[in-house]
Amino acid sequence: MEATSTLETSAPPARLDSFLSQKLRFWSLVAMVLLVYVHAYNLHPRYLQPWTPVEEPLSVGAWLQYFLANGLFRFRIPILFAISGYLFAHHDSRAPHKVRVKRRVQTLLVPYLLWSALGLGLTWAMEQYPATRQVVLDAGLSIFGPQNPFVSNYSPSELLLRWLLLPVPFQLWFLRSLLVYNLAYPWLRKAVERGPKIYFPIVALLWMFEISFPPIIEGTGLLFFALGVWLHKREIDVLTPPQWFKTGGFALLWLVLLTGKTWLAFHTEHPPFIPMLVLHKTAEVLGMGVMWFGADRLVRAAMRQPWFVWLTGFSFMIYALHVPLVNYATEAALRTWSSQQLGVFGLLPLAIVLLAVVLGAVLRRAAPRVYGLLTGGRGL
Repeated sequence: MEATSTLETSAPPARLDSFLSQKLRFWSLVAMVLLVYVHAYNLHPRYLQPWTPVEEPLSVGAWLQYFLANGLFRFRIPILFAISGYLFAHHDSRAPHKVRVKRRVQTLLVPYLLWSALGLGLTWAMEQYPATRQVVLDAGLSIFGPQNPFVSNYSPSELLLRWLLLPVPFQLWFLRSLLVYNLAYPWLRKAVERGPKIYFPIVALLWMFEISFPPIIEGTGLLFFALGVWLHKREIDVLTPPQWFKTGGFALLWLVLLTGKTWLAFHTEHPPFIPMLVLHKTAEVLGMGVMWFGADRLVRAAMRQPWFVWLTGFSFMIYALHVPLVNYATEAALRTWSSQQLGVFGLLPLAIVLLAVVLGAVLRRAAPRVYGLLTGGRGL
């Protein structure tokens, strides 16, 4: 079985170790499901940063939501960038870089533009009816603030900006950034091969302090995509933890740091910026290591199940479809079950994942060409 990252091409790659192939597919799917949960966070303020406080009173449900969505699940984006970098380096000799870049138009740019347009279309349609128009307003996804919250009121230049650079499905920033890193791959490869002691400290600082130059460059991607490239080029064994990495000890430290960060979010009106940032970033790295090296039994058990292997073919559909749908569905659900925030957080993402899988399966069977365009050929 060959590995194809959720956000990589679906063309058959060169041979990978069988278990590594399974592991990459497993984490591509799991990271997408966790992504839905992070974006289904329904406490206030909704927008999560490492230092985000919590306005709701402390309760078991609120504590658990924050601990998971702004803590335990946050390793998912770094691990996806690292997987993408590793696989892109793995395919290095398959075709010249110019040829590979042309393929990325189909596998990254076309899905980006299509799903961005679909997000705009869904939002516009919901704005045409008073009840769903209020849901759009409550979700607060407009980048232009409360004074200009509706797509139907955008000027042509604002529509173009939202379609091309700042999509309503905001998770598409990953595709946009990944395309940039793929284009810049020859220079990134040279940087990590010839000057890793210079490159990695610089981009680590960008990542640590959340320094980005949107909508093109994101510090997280510059660090972890390059890390994946470096691991492959150095032929480092990514299946065996280093001798110094004690999974149990680091797992305990990970949980302790996240508990401290969650405590600060609830018990300080304005959580201290630097401590929250350091706790968050340290936990991200620990989470990557602990989950990558510590969940092998789970990976093997899951990848022995035909139904789970089948599900991995729809990872991209889960990624692309869930926003803004999960945001609008969350606001609508909380109107009816306002006191069931934890229940909505626990069950709604599963419903969104199920919807993405069902729609993907139906579309793949009924209109494979359309499915191929929407997914960049993934899962066919």
